[in-house]
Amino acid sequence: MPITDWPCDDRPREKLLNGGAASLSDAELLAIFLRTGIKGFTAVDLARNLLGEFGGLGGLLRAEQSRFCRSKGMGLAKFAQLQASLEISRRYLHEQLQQNDSLSSPQQTRHYLHSKLRHYSYEVFACLFLDNRHRVICYEELFRGTIDGASVHPREVVKRALQHNAAALIFAHNHPSGVAEPSQADRAITVQLKSALALVDIRVLDHFIIGEGVPTSLAERGMI
Repeated sequence: MPITDWPCDDRPREKLLNGGAASLSDAELLAIFLRTGIKGFTAVDLARNLLGEFGGLGGLLRAEQSRFCRSKGMGLAKFAQLQASLEISRRYLHEQLQQNDSLSSPQQTRHYLHSKLRHYSYEVFACLFLDNRHRVICYEELFRGTIDGASVHPREVVKRALQHNAAALIFAHNHPSGVAEPSQADRAITVQLKSALALVDIRVLDHFIIGEGVPTSLAERGMI
């Protein structure tokens, strides 16, 4: 049965307009993005199949172009639309960070860093450079590594912080495994970076570990 024949309250678009986007399931949200199904499948059916095939929204959003386009009903146009949607959300979150005090909006900081780093299949170490009012100057990905680690060089971090005239920094890196638990190496490099930056009067406010769920804050754990 086509979606147009469904009861009005069951149609994804109408549900969103009446109850807000949060009232929709992952499949219903994805169906709105897909817009149409294929022969024998409604957009919701197709969305459910995709979520099952990729193991959920995260797997679908991280899929490489070739893998994405091999799926039933998908192609380059849908891949381009999805990537554009992701980038719009990242830029929106970045705008929100720039307009607000990072310390007073920890959830925005978490959401932004998660959106930037979670999709990588290798480890990436990034910095948010902040001014003396803790407003965002810029975000930079400084080091890239392998699936289980990235070499971080304190001298380069200090150099970039001085170039940006930053007063404070927030670090973040992802764990491709999806487990956001800080390792001994994570704690050690945080201490090294904090000590190096203290020599030039730059504070380290936090270090977030990005995994599948909510990013872990070393500051909240009392490790900074």
